[in-house]
Amino acid sequence: MREAFPILERLGLPLMVHAEDPSFLRPGPIGGSLHYADWLASRPVEAERSAIEMLVRLMKRWPARVHIVHLSSAKSLDVVRAAKAAELPITVETCPHYLTFAAEEIPDGATEYKCAPPIRSIEEREALWSALIAGDIDLVASDHSPCPPILKEPDSDFFGAWGGIASLQISLSAVWTGARARGVPIDKVAKWMSASTARLAGFENRKGALVQGYDADIVIFDENAKFTVDPVELNHRHAVTPYAGLELFGRVMNTFVGGRAVI
Repeated sequence: MREAFPILERLGLPLMVHAEDPSFLRPGPIGGSLHYADWLASRPVEAERSAIEMLVRLMKRWPARVHIVHLSSAKSLDVVRAAKAAELPITVETCPHYLTFAAEEIPDGATEYKCAPPIRSIEEREALWSALIAGDIDLVASDHSPCPPILKEPDSDFFGAWGGIASLQISLSAVWTGARARGVPIDKVAKWMSASTARLAGFENRKGALVQGYDADIVIFDENAKFTVDPVELNHRHAVTPYAGLELFGRVMNTFVGGRAVI
């Protein structure tokens, strides 16, 4: 990292970081475990915080752009706020699954919920929402991670199963459902999932807004439509999803890429 940071600073490229300090990670039980609580305990919040603290220390010496991907806990955000106050170029995202699910609701053996960092408590979920609404979290990204169903067999071992959640098709609806329930307007969701993501990727002069001359990458979204997630209706190559059976608000009615209708 010490070798990379001066190069990143010179190039102006963002370093996108999975923030878990390996020294805080704990091995699972011998033979694995069907219990979600064991998976959660193996990847504590302290691992996330320690990694972010290390990155900020490096940024103070070489202020390269750093983006923290898939933040699972709000307990590290005081470190991020202090870094931003010191004008260090750090940004952070969270994901639909951290804003939708909670550890207390995950059944044992339900490895479709497995990801890293893990989905945490109801308290953590609500703290993430508060931080997102307050502007401490910059954006929401899907963290789409599909896999063949055999890698997430029902009642399989949480430590051996594939770690990742496929949610690309329903991420907008999932985030809007949570935002709507908290009185957050749709334009905030558009900022989190479009304008801010375009800025991170360096496309803020082409994408992320309805502006003349920008790429016409647009969805027509019915924010009042309600539907139940049916894996059979997903266009993901592999339809394993923890969202199955969940009732969501907001349906994409049409999609345009470069001004051409594709759906």
